[in-house]
Amino acid sequence: MKIRDLLSVESIELQGAAENKKEVLDQMVHLMEKSGKIGDIETYRKGVYAREEESTTGIGEGIAIPHCKSNAVIKPGLAAMVIPEGVDFDALDGGKVNLIFLIAAPDTEDNVHLDVLSKLSVLLMDENFTGSLRNAKTVEEFLNTIDAAEAEKDGAESVKSILRENEKQILAVTGCPTGIAHTYMAAESLEKKAQELGCRIKVETRGSGGAKNVLTKKEIAGADCIIVAADTQIPMDRFDGKPVIQCKVADGISKAEELLTRAMNGQAPVYHGKGKAGTAGEEGTDSIGHQTYKNLMNGVSHMLPFVVGGGILIAIAFLIDGFSVDLSALSLEERGNFGTITSFAAMFKQIGDVAFGFMLPILAGFIAMSIADRPGLAVGFVGGAIAAGGTSGFLGALVVGFLAGYVVKMLKKVLDKLPDSLEGLKPVLLYPLLGILIVGLIMTYVIEPPIGGLNTLINNALNSMNGASAILLGALLGGMMSVDMGGPVNKAAYVFGTASIAAGNYHIMAAVMIGGMVPPIAIALATLLFKKKFTSDERKAGPTNFIMGLSFITEGAIPFAAADPLRVLPACVAGAAVSGALSMAFGCTLMAPHGGIFVFLTVGNPLMYLAALAVGSAVSCMLLGVLKKDPISSEDKK
Repeated sequence: MKIRDLLSVESIELQGAAENKKEVLDQMVHLMEKSGKIGDIETYRKGVYAREEESTTGIGEGIAIPHCKSNAVIKPGLAAMVIPEGVDFDALDGGKVNLIFLIAAPDTEDNVHLDVLSKLSVLLMDENFTGSLRNAKTVEEFLNTIDAAEAEKDGAESVKSILRENEKQILAVTGCPTGIAHTYMAAESLEKKAQELGCRIKVETRGSGGAKNVLTKKEIAGADCIIVAADTQIPMDRFDGKPVIQCKVADGISKAEELLTRAMNGQAPVYHGKGKAGTAGEEGTDSIGHQTYKNLMNGVSHMLPFVVGGGILIAIAFLIDGFSVDLSALSLEERGNFGTITSFAAMFKQIGDVAFGFMLPILAGFIAMSIADRPGLAVGFVGGAIAAGGTSGFLGALVVGFLAGYVVKMLKKVLDKLPDSLEGLKPVLLYPLLGILIVGLIMTYVIEPPIGGLNTLINNALNSMNGASAILLGALLGGMMSVDMGGPVNKAAYVFGTASIAAGNYHIMAAVMIGGMVPPIAIALATLLFKKKFTSDERKAGPTNFIMGLSFITEGAIPFAAADPLRVLPACVAGAAVSGALSMAFGCTLMAPHGGIFVFLTVGNPLMYLAALAVGSAVSCMLLGVLKKDPISSEDKK
């Protein structure tokens, strides 16, 4: 099968024009429809958009390769478009895209077309080839350019000779989650650069059609180094004891020379297997900072569904009570039950609270699991539960996650000296028993007590400030609500606010609640305005923080703060402090101890309260845009 067999004449447009990425994709889908290879065009269109939401297919150098594998595809096909003026496609290099190939792949076991698509992907790495396609005056010239390049590629493959014995033997594995384009482009980039540098290389590609050009035991044994450029799990134990460089598949495309130079110069750490499949960038090959980041992200990514699901359910409970109850007619005690006053609201609140209850144990458990593998999960989970039920909260869960992971790693080394006959008891008895005991004691007697004392000091300090400087107090309380987002500092400010309601001072609770609303709202705005500062998963979760922030659920910001605390927390604290100060300056009041926007009926001076919220959220949002850097580990770089 040739590339021309997939690319119909009617599916080529050489004078395309589009204002934005959406228009490009819609036009490309329309071109593909003309080929008659799509059975359900809307299903296919949705698939193309869904793939684009995962990460951009604008690979740089003016090229984009959107694609979709779907049951809606009758036969494999290609569509092509040249846009002379270029269009913004969110490309990896930030430049405009002017050459687009759309791929339609059927969701079948017959993947013969993948060889053709992989060949096209690697041809697009040739600047002369892509330049000729862009300058083609007719569709026939466009197709002839492809035919000539394909024939030259096939000829070169058939006459490859065995290279000199003194050349370095490098092996590589490339793989991406979709396995259609990036896998083969990384392989081609490494192969071309290896030829330039004078070393032998064999690349195993792990695409959607399965593993091809698989590395043999003999080849691995004789390799000087192995490069693993992959964003998906691959069998790693076969490389035990060999120098291995692990990186993202995007690095295989854009940093091939750097990777090969490191491999040839012996600048690769020796890999030690863990008895399971692995992913690029495992511990031992990264900096300490990157390892810490990955461990954090493992906890955050597993925690996120609990935050989002539980938070939205709680917000629904507030909404139901907000429209069902006259808050001004309720007593202080009844207002404290806001969200559970009506039975229907109470049902949502109960379910949401259960989901939230798992949040900190999940965070700590999966941080520990990332460090110490499965034996760390139970130890971290228990430590996180202690943090959730005690005084340390979110910050305690972060600390105990790492503590549990390294305690279990220590136990592994200590217990490694036991007889082999006890090997089966380690994961089911020794690790959990000793690990939970050690971590539980440290949490109970080392981490929790000082934080409890800190809470007392904070409350005493707040009480002494009341009346001295309302605006300063508002700024302090607003900032405190954002420091640890549900942790001891946050709780201290919140308790002070609720106590002030009982004393008839409604200004303080207004400053407290607005300070807790700012972080999620600011983060939601930032994920929309500064997309490149966030990972794909963070961007998807970002908009739900609008709901959580407006509902006074500060915890929606925790996953983002956990992933980048040194930048996210200061930005959120600054904006929350501004909102708290403005709330006090505007004389805003709040009679309800919770509920966010759903209790605005009880807010005094509501318009200025909204203004204070908007200003503080904008301040935090802009600071996030300035302070945050591009994510260390991100699918967006594919």
